[in-house]
Amino acid sequence: MGNERDPFLFGRRGFLTGMGAVLLHTAVSAQTVSAFDSPERLGDYPFTLGIASGEPSADGFVLWTRLAPKPFEAGGGMPQRPVLVRWQVAIDEKMRKVVRSGAALALPELAHSVHVEIEHLESGRWYWYRFEIGGEVSPIGRVRTAPRFGSAENALTFAFASCQNYVNGFFPAYRRMAEENLDFVVHLGDYIYEGPGGAGVRAHLPAAEIMSLDDYRIRHALYKSDSALQATHAAFPWIVTWDDHETENNYAGFIPQDPADLAIFADRRARAYQAYYEHMPLRSFSFPRGPNLQLYRRLSFGELLQVHVLDTRQYRSHEAPEGCELTERVDGYCPSALDTSRTIAGQRQRDWLIDGLNRSRSRWNVLANQVPFAPNDTNADPAIRTFGGEKWDGFPFDRAQVLDFIAAQRLYNTVVITGDVHQNFVRNVPPNYVDLDAEPVATEFIGTSISSGGDRNLRTVFGGDANNPHLRFTDNHHGYVRCAISREQWQADYRVVPSVLVEDAPISTLASFVVESGRAGAQQV
Repeated sequence: MGNERDPFLFGRRGFLTGMGAVLLHTAVSAQTVSAFDSPERLGDYPFTLGIASGEPSADGFVLWTRLAPKPFEAGGGMPQRPVLVRWQVAIDEKMRKVVRSGAALALPELAHSVHVEIEHLESGRWYWYRFEIGGEVSPIGRVRTAPRFGSAENALTFAFASCQNYVNGFFPAYRRMAEENLDFVVHLGDYIYEGPGGAGVRAHLPAAEIMSLDDYRIRHALYKSDSALQATHAAFPWIVTWDDHETENNYAGFIPQDPADLAIFADRRARAYQAYYEHMPLRSFSFPRGPNLQLYRRLSFGELLQVHVLDTRQYRSHEAPEGCELTERVDGYCPSALDTSRTIAGQRQRDWLIDGLNRSRSRWNVLANQVPFAPNDTNADPAIRTFGGEKWDGFPFDRAQVLDFIAAQRLYNTVVITGDVHQNFVRNVPPNYVDLDAEPVATEFIGTSISSGGDRNLRTVFGGDANNPHLRFTDNHHGYVRCAISREQWQADYRVVPSVLVEDAPISTLASFVVESGRAGAQQV
């Protein structure tokens, strides 16, 4: 396999096919090891982008790395041929007690990224891992398997984060997150930003808006080169989903932000999706097939927690026009937004979510979600309601289907975690968008950005207002949300940094909220 692409792996447009997914994830045999193993060095250090783990299950996880001696060049400084990468998993941090080992092919067609799916391990315990090639050894990472169903595990702690614009500042929140005692991390989207960036704290590479596959790879490599981000990836397994900026700002399904780009957008989406897979610790389940990538999925953490990872970009309808008169609005909505065919999740994903909530036997269900879920009246006049936009507010039918089911089944231990808006919010989720002051049926914790938006005048407000009585907290620091879960309660700690202009900025807990088991809605503690 040299410079020519294998027709079984790639379709006529050069994108990986379903057959490619099967072939590229075939186990490495002894013959393959013999054919590709070589003691030769690759030149510069190959593990410049660090290591990562993800997708924890009760018996395993995914290990990731990408070989890139020259990460900001097309091809990453790697030869255009497969190379063999060895890996080890141990039960001690000094890697003396190795319990699994093997080798994986890093292919040029996948930017020499490696995704190793490990299984048949003990549940609910920490492991350590590393990679090696040509005498060069990666940093050591650690990863924890999920507790199995029926285990005595009665506590979990994780953090969720989103929106890390490299140009807007450093990532001190990640530096502090790496020091936490967490079981895993959830990333809710905008891992990279596709735009040129302009003048900022740090410069984007490439300098222009990214369009080609090489562009997307270099931009991912730039973000992955950040030492604070690398430290957090090495410290904990991650569960990831995307929002818009991994591909293009405000795209919806196959509809780009600029209608003039409609003819080329499917190809751009395919390139963005492939680069995303190449740089994330995802299972082969999520292997890209042209402009499609299966990202919504479920992960279980024993009897305590089930995580429903959502994808609200790939299947959504275009944003409804909002140019109607006030007299035309129905409970704050333009009639076009109330079209029941409009969707943010797609019918198949929505049905999958409801079915998963119905089947779940876990104490808590969390929706790992991109954009704000609870209603938010954006009109400053308390006498006039205004809903719409590209959040869940713009797709009331989809949200009603989910909320009606939650309310009917009394699934009050449903928690929504959200990113996107670069601010912290706590919202008690009412049963509908009409009765905002009704008893909540779920709880939403919205986390601020890691860096996006840069430093700004800080503002913190506790409580709601006449428009949104279900609102409990508003704040615009940068940081992340740490969640500590037990059978009795869910506590969300809003962890914030004072500035993203300082790489080593300190962190503090600005506010904490608790949801009691069996009772929807958050209370400040």
